[in-house]
Amino acid sequence: MSSRNNSLHVYGPWAVVTGASSGIGQAMAVCLAEEGLNLVLVARQESILSKMCRDLENEFKIETRLVATDLSDPESFQRLIAQTQDLEVGLLVAAAGFGTSGKFIESQLDEELNMADVNCLAVLKQVHHFAIRFQERTKSGIILFSSIVGFQGAPNAAHYSATKAYIQNLGEALSVELSPHGIDVLTTAPGPTSSGFADRAKLKMGMAMTAESVAINTLRKLGRRHTVLPGFLSKLLVYVMIGLPRWAKVKIMGHVMHGMASTSAETKTKSESVADDVT
Repeated sequence: MSSRNNSLHVYGPWAVVTGASSGIGQAMAVCLAEEGLNLVLVARQESILSKMCRDLENEFKIETRLVATDLSDPESFQRLIAQTQDLEVGLLVAAAGFGTSGKFIESQLDEELNMADVNCLAVLKQVHHFAIRFQERTKSGIILFSSIVGFQGAPNAAHYSATKAYIQNLGEALSVELSPHGIDVLTTAPGPTSSGFADRAKLKMGMAMTAESVAINTLRKLGRRHTVLPGFLSKLLVYVMIGLPRWAKVKIMGHVMHGMASTSAETKTKSESVADDVT
């Protein structure tokens, strides 16, 4: 697997990857290790991160550091700062996140608040901290993860799509605002992706991309684009609706999400894995 971006070394020597234990975050970590960047891997599962560190160090001869923490915990941000303050970090990959699906009035408020903490507040803290640090560098980068549902409301995933709209808008604005400081900000908006995300969100993904494909497509565009739609289906779903009024986009996305949630309910998909990536 290769990102085929020979300029990634300018974002080194260290990269921070959140959500690194599975899905897109894990794929991003492998791609960056393959390019020779040292990695700070952040996720909840310490055992998985420990094995990843050993494997990546042995295969790619890089250095690694793990931060086993739950990003919904307010203290996790301080732990991340403490574990990275002595490192020359040049790239932040904020891939941690999860989603929910179904009717909003039937959702559990605690889970929705937890999602806002992970998808929005944790990302805000990370971006603010590292953007300030990155001003001291000649070149640095920030990769944020939006979603195709972040371009309009998505009934049956109302709050999740709202968290992704937050990330999309934040990334678009910062790509312009931080550019004079040599900070490349890329927001990637994947479509359906085969990963732990679908299980936790209780969705059945059709025509899904692999996490590796999303990672490769994303890294190829770092420093070249402000927003990327990885894969054909992502581009199709977004571009087909460009000329439609916003109310029509919302209704169409609602039908898409309802179909995915209904199919998943029929197959009774269940999983306790942490979703460290987005759809």
